[in-house]
Amino acid sequence: MGKRVYIAGAGIISPLGKGLAATVEALQANSSAIRPLDLFPLLHGEPLPVGQVRGLDESSSLPRTHRLARIAAIQAMAGGSQPPDAVILGTTTGGILTTEQLLRDNVGDKELYRYHGLNSVAEYIARETGCRGPALAVSTACSSGAVAIAMALEMLRSGKAKTVLAGGVDSLCRLTYFGFHSLQLVDKKGCRPFDADRHGMAVAEGAAMLLLTTERPDTPLAELLGAGLSCDAYHPAAPHPEGRGALMAMWAALTDAGLEPEDIDYINLHGTGTPENDLVESKAIKTLFVTPPPLSSIKGAMGHSLAASGAIEAVVSAIAVFQNFLPANTGWEKLDPALGLTPLTQPISQPVTAVLSNSFGFGGNNGCLVITQADSVPASPAPRGPRAGLAVHGRSCVSGSGNTAATMSQLVQGLPVAGMVDLDSLSENLPPRLVRRLKRLPRMTLSLAAAALADSGLEEKPSAVFMGTGWGALSETYDFLTRLAESQEQFPSPTDFVGSVHNGPAGQAAIMFEATGANITTSGGDYSFEQALLAADLMMKEGDERSLVLGVDEGHQALSPLLDPSIAPATLLADGGGGLCLSRTSNGAQCLVRVPFYQSSATEGAIDLLIETLGGVQILKSKYALVLAGIPAAVREEGEAQLARFVDQSGCQAPVIRYRELTGEFASASAVAAVMAVSFLTERQLPAGEEDGKNAILVLGLGPYLSAMEFSRP
Repeated sequence: MGKRVYIAGAGIISPLGKGLAATVEALQANSSAIRPLDLFPLLHGEPLPVGQVRGLDESSSLPRTHRLARIAAIQAMAGGSQPPDAVILGTTTGGILTTEQLLRDNVGDKELYRYHGLNSVAEYIARETGCRGPALAVSTACSSGAVAIAMALEMLRSGKAKTVLAGGVDSLCRLTYFGFHSLQLVDKKGCRPFDADRHGMAVAEGAAMLLLTTERPDTPLAELLGAGLSCDAYHPAAPHPEGRGALMAMWAALTDAGLEPEDIDYINLHGTGTPENDLVESKAIKTLFVTPPPLSSIKGAMGHSLAASGAIEAVVSAIAVFQNFLPANTGWEKLDPALGLTPLTQPISQPVTAVLSNSFGFGGNNGCLVITQADSVPASPAPRGPRAGLAVHGRSCVSGSGNTAATMSQLVQGLPVAGMVDLDSLSENLPPRLVRRLKRLPRMTLSLAAAALADSGLEEKPSAVFMGTGWGALSETYDFLTRLAESQEQFPSPTDFVGSVHNGPAGQAAIMFEATGANITTSGGDYSFEQALLAADLMMKEGDERSLVLGVDEGHQALSPLLDPSIAPATLLADGGGGLCLSRTSNGAQCLVRVPFYQSSATEGAIDLLIETLGGVQILKSKYALVLAGIPAAVREEGEAQLARFVDQSGCQAPVIRYRELTGEFASASAVAAVMAVSFLTERQLPAGEEDGKNAILVLGLGPYLSAMEFSRP
């Protein structure tokens, strides 16, 4: 039998209140908490209506996102007695509200920017909850929370964890407040999902967490039965007009749960209130359901909390099945004939066994969850069993020296490749019309994706894209905030706003290849590429499906020295990345790859555990021909000590290359190291000792977390 995944605890904070009881009370009242913004001052005009969390403690130096996340995490962890094995958190804003003010005040102390990164939220929650396992940050725009929960489901089913704390969080900030307004997607009267007179959304904030476990609690809140992901592969901001991606995600979630459409008792709609999104969602629902069950969007009550929304709605869905309570579609008054759906106008109490919860986001990133009463389905989902490993069929990289060939010709000689290649050379393998409006990060991403696929020699296009980026699109973010300030908040750039989302480049890659499968962007700081590879291993299906796994970061003259702790004033600005074309079929593969280890270095006996996981002392002495060690400059002393202990305690006699001395300092340098490993194995450029059977290369990530990527010949 397959493993059941139970919801042992849940935490929530939103404009409706803090905690499950306050949320239920507010939903039963069917009133809206959307009010004019007063979180930060505006230079012009009346404030727009938003879903703002009131009464949050403002004395803390932590960014608002982190404080919201902590409140939800503490509530969720009340349902467990031990730290979670992993934390998976969806977010798009990180600490940017704090960063915005620091930039406006021209603050140059980089220590004050230490909580900017999306990874800092997940790592903070991991520390607060005592988690020593992976702390993964997922950024897929407005589906981030749902995607994080979907990844947690697979982690639990696969046996890689027994308990996972998963959810989403975002805070209000100038970037999202002015950004969505620049797209003309905000309704100045609030938010009225699916109403005939709807005119847009209300930007909001909040956090929600689920404590998920395969060990049945005494009183589980609910059961997470299935999840489905898809990508529209259609447009950077607009959904597919016929709801193709939404339909795929809903159907995939039902299939994963082993249910039919008629088994669903309630649909928690994505329902943003924008004319286009609601129309597309209604088309998908009417295609899938002959007679749709009761349905509603709660965004009319609390607004659209972006990355938090999917997690908040998952908590509300769990409440629905636990209390047999269905919330109303607050703000709805008039039927829109074009939609043909009548949502619940009043909250009701009735038996609810299974709920489908929808989340859709920029870049066509779709995530749907099926939540049911615990043990209500007679048979558990089909057992997963061990999956085939990941096989590398193509690779590419870019560095200050240029493309893969130019970079590898330097690296094989032990020569540095640090720097930033010029923009035109960066995208010379792409059609000019494709990239003429794209800035540095998406150009690098598309160039790497195209080159990796070309190197594979495969005609079949990839169906899924997994991308890691430590800092996201710095050029678009900086340009948006700069123009906002210089224009006295009157002329924000909609183009830069759409491009500023972390998952934008992966969405562009999906559009280029018409990749409609999972599209997941991770943002794990110096471990971003490793997190993308972990996501691929969790979410890639069996068979011949091809996926791209990318790690990319751009150097930015203004932001990189402030945000990246490894970039000192005199450091040469560098950027780049790498890409792999993967499948689970080893036939014709260049090499095999796996991520056997990813743990906090604060774990007791972390080095011993790493050695044990890699096979023990005897295996390590004979297995690896080369170790590529990633030691970020900001943690050089700590990383060198870890490396010394590893070499001493393992007896590993393989040569060690500190690859960041060659690639330069940028978050996704490990993606270049991965391509180095594949190239060395494929081109048989291993150091002496290969004849003794040492046909594998180990890529170590050192510092606050310890990670291991292993590359070996098929």
